[in-house]
Amino acid sequence: MSNEHTSWIDVASSDGQRFGAYLARPPKTPANAAAPGVVVLQEIWGVNAHIRAVVEQYASDGYVAIAPDIFWRMRPRVDLDYSEADSKQAFALMQGLDFDLADQDIAATVAQLRSMQGVSGSVAAVGYCMGGRLAYRAAAKAGIDCAICYYGGGIHQQLDLASAIDVPLAFHFGEQDQHITADAVDAVKKTFAGRDNVRIDTYAAAGHGFNCWGRPSYHQNAAALAHGRSLAFLATHLG
Repeated sequence: MSNEHTSWIDVASSDGQRFGAYLARPPKTPANAAAPGVVVLQEIWGVNAHIRAVVEQYASDGYVAIAPDIFWRMRPRVDLDYSEADSKQAFALMQGLDFDLADQDIAATVAQLRSMQGVSGSVAAVGYCMGGRLAYRAAAKAGIDCAICYYGGGIHQQLDLASAIDVPLAFHFGEQDQHITADAVDAVKKTFAGRDNVRIDTYAAAGHGFNCWGRPSYHQNAAALAHGRSLAFLATHLG
């Protein structure tokens, strides 16, 4: 996507500071209509090349997409790769993250995105790995209209939040995931059983991180199928 449609912008935090977020707008159409918004929530490697590509992908799909810099309070503009050395840094950053402050920063991003010119008002969160858990939390706390959680580790340990969630939710899990066990997925399924606005999809041949083309666990078929399902979910629930 051309630089004309992408930029880093500042978001005002709830405590009077500012942090960066990567924004991509859809290409102009003849109708030039306002578009729904999507907040893309990063993996532990930061708003890196892969996450920026995901933001641009959702913009190409017709959404105004933005990825807030979740680690900004510790280290702004983290942009790591999947090498052993960078992954060690990434895990340390995740372990040092204040998730309650991250929730507030996500809510601030949602509010700013919703108010932007060219945004129709509806906003979803889509998160990957750590971001999958953050998207789940955002469904309870950030005032979003729906959420999509890709292989969100730790969700099964935060199912007490389920009672605070009434917006549509979608979950994507790989059945070969070595980090999120079948028991953890079953706990999520049991908690949300009977809710007609929640869908949970699993992918038999896929492991953790299957959507990320930069990781050895990338699984093209599962990634394509999950993205198509995510687009259908967004089209249904963002209007």
